[in-house]
Amino acid sequence: MTTRDVDGIETLERLASRIDQAAAVVDKLDHQARDSAHELQHAIEAFHKEALTRMVRRLKDDPRGKELLFEMVDDPLIYALFVRHAIVRPNIVMRVSRVLDLARPYIRSHGGDVELVEVRNNVVYVRLHGSCNGCSLSAVTLRDEIEAALRTNIPEITGVQVVAAEAVPALIMPESIGVRNHLAGWVAGPPIGDVPPGVMYRLQTERDDILIINLDGRLSAFRNACAHQGLPLDGGILDVETGTITCPWHGFCYDARNGECLTAPQAQLEPFPLRIEQKRIWVRPTGE
Repeated sequence: MTTRDVDGIETLERLASRIDQAAAVVDKLDHQARDSAHELQHAIEAFHKEALTRMVRRLKDDPRGKELLFEMVDDPLIYALFVRHAIVRPNIVMRVSRVLDLARPYIRSHGGDVELVEVRNNVVYVRLHGSCNGCSLSAVTLRDEIEAALRTNIPEITGVQVVAAEAVPALIMPESIGVRNHLAGWVAGPPIGDVPPGVMYRLQTERDDILIINLDGRLSAFRNACAHQGLPLDGGILDVETGTITCPWHGFCYDARNGECLTAPQAQLEPFPLRIEQKRIWVRPTGE
């Protein structure tokens, strides 16, 4: 008898142990047999990954798809499978996005909406839209609700700050984040005229590779790394009509406005704060 859980499925530990045992046997084979076994493994994994990716894409097209995916990822077996095939790369931004998605129906019931701007030093910066924007009482009430939900689900979150609504979604003025020297930590980018609407611009520094995007006059900045395997996105396709970026390497698709991955659940590009001064774009990389 094998150890099984209440659903009749072998436990994750037992399944992982079987994989380790099989891998140990393969490692003892002669060179040719070992290479053949590894090729079979890679072929099967490629088949499974393609099928899983298509399933995820179909689910995201369904109104309840995202909610169902979140529920499935809570299952340790499914989560391990998605991680194995690089379909999910969880980080704090993804976890915050998930909590906000779950809180969004309540926020919309009050005539508003919430947009994640960034997560920095365990503080979540959000922008409120709709009737809650401009109403101090509504904003405070919703901020408290959002903070309570985040603290309950993500204990390391220490607070929530509401960023004033602005025409450029990724624009954060230095006075709003308490920077006395308005250039401290900011990296000089190109003149704004060098990034017209519909253009992606690659900005490389000694520490960071940054992708600046102009989508219909709305500027955004992200780390130039696909959430799939970390490969650069600047050679990809920016579709102005759909507002998406498609990775040139494996076809992962992202929302160019907020970096959310439309191909895989819980994946997201890393956003950077962006501002404009004297007709030049400035970006503040994480950790600067």
